[in-house]
Amino acid sequence: MAGIIVAVFWAILVSFLAVVLVRLAQTLKATTKLVADVTDQAVPLLADASATVRSAQTQLDKVDAIASDVQEVTSNASALSTTVASTFGGPLVKVAAFGYGVRQALGRRAAPEPEPARGRGSGRRTVIVGRTVPSARGRRRERRNARGQKD
Repeated sequence: MAGIIVAVFWAILVSFLAVVLVRLAQTLKATTKLVADVTDQAVPLLADASATVRSAQTQLDKVDAIASDVQEVTSNASALSTTVASTFGGPLVKVAAFGYGVRQALGRRAAPEPEPARGRGSGRRTVIVGRTVPSARGRRRERRNARGQKD
C-alpha cells in the first residue's frame, strides 16, 4: 500500500513538473519570437539613425564653414571701413570746411553783414559735414492765432 501511495504521489509530481516544463517552453518560444521581431525592427531603425547622425554632422560642418566665412567677411568689412574712414575722412572734412569758408566769403561780399546781436547763438550757424544747421535763436517763427491761422 505504501508503494502505491508513493507511486501516485510520484505520478502527480511528474505530471506537475511536466506542465511547468511545457509552460516554460512556451514562454521561451514566445520570448525568442519577440526578440527576433525586435531585432528585425531595430536594425533598420539603427541604420536610419546612423544615416541621420551622419547627415547632421555634414550639415554642421557646412554651417561651421559658413560661420567662419562670415567672420572673415566681417573682419574684412571692418578693416575696409576703417581704411575708408581714415583715407577719406580727414580730406572730406577739409573740403567741407573749405567749401563753407568759400560760401561765407562769397556771402559777405554779396550782402553787407548786419550788426551782430549780443547773446548766445546770435545768428551763428553750425556746419556738420556738408550741412548747415541754423542756430535756434536766429530763426523767425510765424505766429498763429488761437484758431491756428497765420497772423
